[in-house]
Amino acid sequence: MKEIEEFEHTLQKIISLGADETAIQWMDNIDEEYGRAPLIFKKMAERPEVLISHLLYKNAVTKTSALDRKTIELISMAVGAALRCPHCTSYHMQAAAKKGASREEILEVILLSGMISNSSVLANAYRIFDEKMAKCIPCDNTGI
Repeated sequence: MKEIEEFEHTLQKIISLGADETAIQWMDNIDEEYGRAPLIFKKMAERPEVLISHLLYKNAVTKTSALDRKTIELISMAVGAALRCPHCTSYHMQAAAKKGASREEILEVILLSGMISNSSVLANAYRIFDEKMAKCIPCDNTGI
Protein backbone atom coordinates (compact mmCIF):
# COMPACT_ATOMS: atom_id res chain seq x y z
CA MET A 1 0.00 0.00 0.00
CA LYS A 2 3.03 2.24 -0.41
CA GLU A 3 1.52 3.71 -3.59
CA ILE A 4 -1.69 4.67 -1.74
CA GLU A 5 0.29 6.41 1.00
CA GLU A 6 2.36 8.31 -1.58
CA PHE A 7 -0.81 9.28 -3.44
CA GLU A 8 -2.47 10.56 -0.25
CA HIS A 9 0.71 12.48 0.63
CA THR A 10 0.68 14.05 -2.85
CA LEU A 11 -2.95 15.08 -2.42
CA GLN A 12 -2.19 16.65 0.95
CA LYS A 13 0.72 18.55 -0.59
CA ILE A 14 -1.53 19.85 -3.39
CA ILE A 15 -4.06 21.04 -0.82
CA SER A 16 -1.42 22.78 1.29
CA LEU A 17 0.35 24.45 -1.68
CA GLY A 18 -2.72 25.20 -3.75
CA ALA A 19 -3.27 24.42 -7.42
CA ASP A 20 -1.29 27.33 -8.87
CA GLU A 21 1.87 26.69 -6.84
CA THR A 22 1.60 22.92 -7.36
CA ALA A 23 1.38 23.40 -11.14
CA ILE A 24 4.43 25.69 -11.11
CA GLN A 25 6.47 23.23 -9.02
CA TRP A 26 5.45 20.24 -11.13
CA MET A 27 6.34 22.05 -14.36
CA ASP A 28 9.73 22.97 -12.88
CA ASN A 29 10.28 19.31 -11.91
CA ILE A 30 9.40 18.16 -15.44
CA ASP A 31 11.79 20.72 -16.95
CA GLU A 32 14.55 19.55 -14.61
CA GLU A 33 13.97 15.81 -15.06
CA TYR A 34 13.36 15.74 -18.82
CA GLY A 35 15.05 18.92 -20.04
CA ARG A 36 11.77 20.48 -21.18
CA ALA A 37 8.05 20.22 -20.66
CA PRO A 38 5.77 19.21 -23.53
CA LEU A 39 3.61 21.92 -25.07
CA ILE A 40 0.45 20.14 -23.92
CA PHE A 41 1.62 20.42 -20.30
CA LYS A 42 2.40 24.12 -20.78
CA LYS A 43 -1.09 24.73 -22.13
CA MET A 44 -2.68 22.63 -19.38
CA ALA A 45 -0.73 24.66 -16.80
CA GLU A 46 -2.86 27.66 -17.77
CA ARG A 47 -5.60 25.74 -15.97
CA PRO A 48 -3.74 24.14 -13.05
CA GLU A 49 -6.61 21.81 -12.15
CA VAL A 50 -6.39 20.29 -15.65
CA LEU A 51 -2.61 19.84 -15.46
CA ILE A 52 -2.73 18.42 -11.95
CA SER A 53 -5.49 15.91 -12.73
CA HIS A 54 -3.70 14.83 -15.92
CA LEU A 55 -0.37 14.36 -14.14
CA LEU A 56 -1.98 12.56 -11.21
CA TYR A 57 -3.44 10.04 -13.67
CA LYS A 58 -0.18 9.77 -15.66
CA ASN A 59 1.87 9.27 -12.50
CA ALA A 60 -0.57 6.71 -11.10
CA VAL A 61 -0.14 4.64 -14.26
CA THR A 62 3.64 4.98 -14.59
CA LYS A 63 4.60 4.75 -10.92
CA THR A 64 2.65 1.54 -10.41
CA SER A 65 3.88 0.01 -13.66
CA ALA A 66 5.83 -3.22 -13.72
CA LEU A 67 7.96 -1.56 -16.43
CA ASP A 68 10.98 0.60 -15.71
CA ARG A 69 10.96 4.30 -16.67
CA LYS A 70 13.28 3.82 -19.66
CA THR A 71 10.99 1.17 -21.14
CA ILE A 72 7.93 3.36 -20.55
CA GLU A 73 9.61 6.21 -22.44
CA LEU A 74 10.67 3.89 -25.29
CA ILE A 75 7.09 2.61 -25.61
CA SER A 76 5.78 6.18 -25.51
CA MET A 77 8.24 7.13 -28.25
CA ALA A 78 7.13 4.17 -30.36
CA VAL A 79 3.47 5.14 -30.02
CA GLY A 80 4.29 8.75 -30.94
CA ALA A 81 6.21 7.55 -33.99
CA ALA A 82 3.48 5.11 -35.04
CA LEU A 83 0.88 7.88 -34.71
CA ARG A 84 3.17 10.15 -36.74
CA CYS A 85 3.34 12.78 -34.01
CA PRO A 86 6.75 14.45 -34.33
CA HIS A 87 6.32 16.32 -31.05
CA CYS A 88 5.54 13.17 -29.04
CA THR A 89 8.28 11.22 -30.79
CA SER A 90 10.88 13.92 -30.13
CA TYR A 91 9.90 14.48 -26.51
CA HIS A 92 9.80 10.80 -25.58
CA MET A 93 13.02 10.11 -27.49
CA GLN A 94 14.75 12.78 -25.39
CA ALA A 95 13.13 11.42 -22.23
CA ALA A 96 14.18 7.84 -23.07
CA ALA A 97 17.77 8.99 -23.60
CA LYS A 98 17.69 10.81 -20.25
CA LYS A 99 16.45 7.57 -18.67
CA GLY A 100 19.41 5.65 -20.10
CA ALA A 101 18.25 4.42 -23.51
CA SER A 102 21.12 3.88 -25.91
CA ARG A 103 21.25 5.08 -29.50
CA GLU A 104 20.82 1.47 -30.62
CA GLU A 105 17.74 0.95 -28.43
CA ILE A 106 16.14 4.14 -29.78
CA LEU A 107 16.85 3.13 -33.39
CA GLU A 108 15.41 -0.34 -32.73
CA VAL A 109 12.23 1.16 -31.30
CA ILE A 110 11.90 3.43 -34.36
CA LEU A 111 12.21 0.39 -36.61
CA LEU A 112 9.66 -1.58 -34.59
CA SER A 113 7.18 1.30 -34.47
CA GLY A 114 7.46 1.71 -38.23
CA MET A 115 6.83 -1.99 -38.72
CA ILE A 116 3.73 -1.94 -36.50
CA SER A 117 2.45 1.27 -38.08
CA ASN A 118 2.84 -0.26 -41.54
CA SER A 119 1.09 -3.44 -40.40
CA SER A 120 -1.78 -1.39 -39.03
CA VAL A 121 -2.26 0.38 -42.36
CA LEU A 122 -2.21 -2.90 -44.25
CA ALA A 123 -4.52 -4.74 -41.83
CA ASN A 124 -7.09 -1.96 -41.97
CA ALA A 125 -6.96 -1.56 -45.76
CA TYR A 126 -7.11 -5.32 -46.41
CA ARG A 127 -10.17 -5.68 -44.16
CA ILE A 128 -11.94 -2.88 -46.02
CA PHE A 129 -10.88 -4.46 -49.33
CA ASP A 130 -12.28 -7.86 -48.29
CA GLU A 131 -15.53 -6.28 -47.12
CA LYS A 132 -16.03 -4.28 -50.32
CA MET A 133 -14.84 -6.98 -52.70
CA ALA A 134 -17.09 -9.61 -51.12
CA LYS A 135 -19.91 -8.28 -53.27
CA CYS A 136 -20.05 -8.33 -57.03
CA ILE A 137 -18.86 -4.83 -57.93
CA PRO A 138 -20.14 -4.87 -61.54
CA CYS A 139 -23.56 -5.91 -60.20
CA ASP A 140 -23.53 -3.14 -57.59
CA ASN A 141 -24.43 0.27 -59.00
CA THR A 142 -22.99 2.04 -55.95
CA GLY A 143 -19.44 0.83 -56.65
CA ILE A 144 -16.83 0.59 -53.93
